Amino acid sequence: MADPYQTLGVARTASEKEIKSAYRKLAKELHPDRNKDKPNAAERFSDVTKAYDLLSDKDKRAQFDRGEIDGDGNPANPFAGMGGGGGFRPGGGGQRGFRPEDFQGFGGGEDMDLGDLFEGLFGGGARRSSGMGGFGSQRRRPPPPRKGADINYRLAVSFIDAAARKDQRITLADGKTIDLKLPAGVEDGTQMRLKGKGQEGPGGSGDGLVMVEVGGHPFYRRDGDNIRMDLPITLDEALNGAKVKCPTVDGPVMLTIKPGTNGGTVMRLKGKGWSTKTGDRGDQLVTLEIQMPEDIEELAKRLEGWQDSGNPRAKLGV
Repeated sequence: MADPYQTLGVARTASEKEIKSAYRKLAKELHPDRNKDKPNAAERFSDVTKAYDLLSDKDKRAQFDRGEIDGDGNPANPFAGMGGGGGFRPGGGGQRGFRPEDFQGFGGGEDMDLGDLFEGLFGGGARRSSGMGGFGSQRRRPPPPRKGADINYRLAVSFIDAAARKDQRITLADGKTIDLKLPAGVEDGTQMRLKGKGQEGPGGSGDGLVMVEVGGHPFYRRDGDNIRMDLPITLDEALNGAKVKCPTVDGPVMLTIKPGTNGGTVMRLKGKGWSTKTGDRGDQLVTLEIQMPEDIEELAKRLEGWQDSGNPRAKLGV
């Protein structure tokens, strides 16, 4: 696999936020559902996902940066650390090659058969091979069987369901349906991995990769972990005070409006906001909007001859 930094188009010094941002941009751009006329999009999408999985794991990223693993997460050199000289380290010293004086005292001198010596050292099981001078030949282990390919899914989630983390049902490629628990802090572009829900392969099944797409809402607006909305109230409710219903993502609640409440007043509903990454909830911030009655003739008659002497713009310096 290519360098994961190059795959995501980021520098090796990129922060976690920069890596996450680059991944989201590429994931949306390369998603197979949006590139049905581009057969290579699915493969590139899979490469981008694998690169993000590696770089988003601090330990794996550090191992890759040190050259211990490759872009697929496999050991880069299984014989690293064994040294290139092939010599022992007598007395804890540095590496060196074998010398005749190293074998004095074994009873052979210059005519000693090194093959017999190593057969004794290694239990008589060493095989001689051409070019190895009596050393045992080492067979390379065959690569492990590959897993099946991952399968990409797109999960459309409503604004309300995402905010409250309501369970979602998804149909897999094999026709089976499963219920998913949305992760804490879910947002548009969040990816969920379903272990073993991909295609079957010699080394086991691949995974299912679920891309979450959060929809908008006609009157809710997300503001970080909070949800904002504008709530219209009547002039009478603002003047005399009232208890009014206010919608939330968890269902309507009652708000108490104090007498003389001004338009633009913001009321806070604790714990009625968006799901946070810690599993808590933000707040819902409700801005009150005073609406005049549709028929203002009756109101005008009642206020005839009355004039408000206050200046609501005095704080603005005008």
